[in-house]
Amino acid sequence: MGKVIAIVNQKGGVGKTTTSVNLTAAMGIQGKKTLLIDLDPQGNSTSGMGVQKNMTTSSIYDILINEKPVESAIMGTKFKGVDVIISGIELAGAEIEMVEIEDRTFLLKKAAFQIKDRYDYVFIDCPPSLGLLTLNALAASDTIIVPIQCEYYALEGLSQLMSTIRQVKRLYNPMIDIEGVLLTMYDGRLNLTMQVVDEVKKYFKNKVYKTVIPRNVRLSEAPSFGEPVSYYDRYSKGAQSYQNLAQEIIKNNRI
Repeated sequence: MGKVIAIVNQKGGVGKTTTSVNLTAAMGIQGKKTLLIDLDPQGNSTSGMGVQKNMTTSSIYDILINEKPVESAIMGTKFKGVDVIISGIELAGAEIEMVEIEDRTFLLKKAAFQIKDRYDYVFIDCPPSLGLLTLNALAASDTIIVPIQCEYYALEGLSQLMSTIRQVKRLYNPMIDIEGVLLTMYDGRLNLTMQVVDEVKKYFKNKVYKTVIPRNVRLSEAPSFGEPVSYYDRYSKGAQSYQNLAQEIIKNNRI
């Protein structure tokens, strides 16, 4: 049975979507069957995989709110080993609609359970908040990856995130754990970067990945072409970093 990993941080601009798209693609290149669930109403993971909303009949909104079968929303991509479940702007109002639904925290878990054995890894790109959508992702996941940018306010809000995870562990998902902490926007020439790295390692200790994601022009350009960076420019530093991260995760999990 596959492993479900949520990529979560309630701060925006930390590299959640960049990591979701590029790690999923890197896993596929490493020979792993992967599924990316876009749970962010902005739908950037969807467009980052080159998928247009009109290319499929169902989205994650239809699964959560309209009770459509999860199979109807799974869509293949042109990238090796990668399927997606897309998001769209209608997901922006989903949290209000979910309030009326019984077992609203477990809607995604029920869907993921039906298909997780088809994949080695299922990644969930979470929205930049700790609302009902993110709670659904945490309830459905085995572990989480926390991207943290190497910038001044890096650790701001992390205590709130850790508090939420402890609450989820107590109330909804006793097995959830931190898969790893990923340092993004890394520039080893800056003193600030090294200070942030030291702080993060003090806070999370051995959960910090050896792989870091550098600031890289190709990483920024790839989404506008609807491609993960490993396909847009496989020789770039960004592509090599996500390949290294995929290998590190595979080694840690032996999946």
